[in-house]
Amino acid sequence: MTHQLRLFFIALQFFTRLPIPRWVGFDPSWLNHASRYFALVGLVVGAIGATVYLVAAQWLPAAVAAVLSTAATIYITGAFHEDGFADTCDGLGGGMTKERALEIMKDSRVGAYGAIGIVCMLGAKLALLASLPPASAIAALLLAHPLSRLAATSLIWQMEYARTEGKAKPLAVRMSDQEFGIAALTVLAPALCLLAFGLLNLAAIVVAVVAALLATCWLARKYTRRLQGYTGDCLGAVQQLAEVAIYIAVLATLGRGALA
Repeated sequence: MTHQLRLFFIALQFFTRLPIPRWVGFDPSWLNHASRYFALVGLVVGAIGATVYLVAAQWLPAAVAAVLSTAATIYITGAFHEDGFADTCDGLGGGMTKERALEIMKDSRVGAYGAIGIVCMLGAKLALLASLPPASAIAALLLAHPLSRLAATSLIWQMEYARTEGKAKPLAVRMSDQEFGIAALTVLAPALCLLAFGLLNLAAIVVAVVAALLATCWLARKYTRRLQGYTGDCLGAVQQLAEVAIYIAVLATLGRGALA
């Protein structure tokens, strides 16, 4: 159990800016197995975002609460996944070959595809959260953050790493079925809690899972065709697109369409 706790804290340190206890220590080999707790890290991030939304919504409009909540999650993660999303947009949008796409994705500068992509993605995220009833928005945050990170983890489970080196290389050791099962359980637990407390119904959860799966499969197919694998930026792009897809799914199940 102590080793498993270490792996969780290593994942927390890798994917967020949150401090971890000094006794945890560090060994590069631990990163090879820390990805099993990527979804659990997402639950922590989602809980922080939900708490900020809950507090802000006591005095401020839903739109402002959504902005503050999103800003909090971006700060906590150091815009880790948003940066990956922007780099992936640039690489796939501007690179005609695998080598050129990977070269563009490694460039720290943000190009037109990345800038447009990040604006559209953040705009969609804020609009969706602001359109949800407060209780549903909080529930969606608690579901979307771990589930979208499970979606990203599935690439590590099923695909090959596209680079010989990179920021996600330490995590690029193929996950075992057991490790992916641990990641899935950390999503199942909060989903069942949301269902038990009536914050989300079964239809919303099922549609959210399907939406995340479709977004992941679409990007995974594109990565396979264009890059013959995934990179750390690709994981961030899957997480971001799956998160937005989950918000869309939850809002759609509420029947709050403009023409409804």
